[in-house]
Amino acid sequence: MNQEFQLDPNTIYLNHAAVAPFPLRTNKAIKQFADECSTVGARFYPDWLKTEHELREMLSGLINAPSPDDISLLKSTSEGLSVLAYGLEWSAQDNIVSIAQEFPSNRIVWESLTATYGVQVRLLDLTNSQTPEEDLLALCDENTKLLSISSVQYADGFRLDLEQIGRYTSANEILFCVDAIQSLGAIPFDVQACSADFVVADGHKWLLGPEGLALFYSRKEIRDRLKLRQFGWHMVQDRGNFDRTDWQISASGTRFECGSPNMLGIHGLHASLSLIQDIGIDTISRNIFNNTSLLIEYIGVSSIINVISSTELQRRSGIVTFTIDGGFHDKLYTRLMSDGVICALRGGGIRFSPHYYNTEQEIEFAVKKIESLAANISS
Repeated sequence: MNQEFQLDPNTIYLNHAAVAPFPLRTNKAIKQFADECSTVGARFYPDWLKTEHELREMLSGLINAPSPDDISLLKSTSEGLSVLAYGLEWSAQDNIVSIAQEFPSNRIVWESLTATYGVQVRLLDLTNSQTPEEDLLALCDENTKLLSISSVQYADGFRLDLEQIGRYTSANEILFCVDAIQSLGAIPFDVQACSADFVVADGHKWLLGPEGLALFYSRKEIRDRLKLRQFGWHMVQDRGNFDRTDWQISASGTRFECGSPNMLGIHGLHASLSLIQDIGIDTISRNIFNNTSLLIEYIGVSSIINVISSTELQRRSGIVTFTIDGGFHDKLYTRLMSDGVICALRGGGIRFSPHYYNTEQEIEFAVKKIESLAANISS
């Protein structure tokens, strides 16, 4: 399936934890949709709705949700987290437990509740924790209403034991939200096994889809606990009956979708997920872990490059972040990008995030490129 990616031959793409390139089938699907819109408009809108329904089924299967009705299609991870944050009822006695190193989307939204409702936000500093799951849960008490974390930390790829955390939150009636943007499409994810109440993830990273479309999972048994803050034609039962004057909120996840769906994004993500299904998430994950292991191995023999991501097998993900002796990471990043090694400046160093299709030759070349550039920058 490597033929699905025909990147510029001078490009080695190691930035899937940011924005991924489109597979060829996704490019084709988006172009076909755009051409259709240009020539016949919404003539085939019933077919678009079938694609939308299939996408919900695919996303439901990807996370092992009980039903496609548990899936909402929102604009972004940030929107999903805001739907949750401002849908719940809060009091000044409540607290939220999370991690200090979270991406801003999974931190700012909770901190905003402090000013609005007086909610306390308790953050675990992973850099000072030898037993992160235990230390995270130790921050919880009888007033903890929500625990919200990323399955994989964006800056260094640190992976947490979601099932251990989910067992605790479920037993103690604490709501559990997982920002899965850095694991969906890269690592198998089971929402029922980890007992998550909510899952959010954009489609433009490891899922290889376009920006502007995100998964929001809400567990059926607690969906009614979220007060709606947006209203429109799309979030009601019998939403196609425009002449009906009475209305009832949809029982499914569509209740959080107040207006017209992002049909272009839906067609793109649908195509990308078909690729993931064709290859299989287990095969994809195995290839990604092989690539990150190669990165760690090649960097390990370097005298000037230092891995700052965890090298413990149970903590690894698709992300490897490293530093070079002497610093100069801004300059190194700029040079890598200009030389076609696409990466990110994160976590105090450079972040590589290879996908399943990256080759060992690309990994080796990228590490050698780091060494040659670093030597020139520091000299």
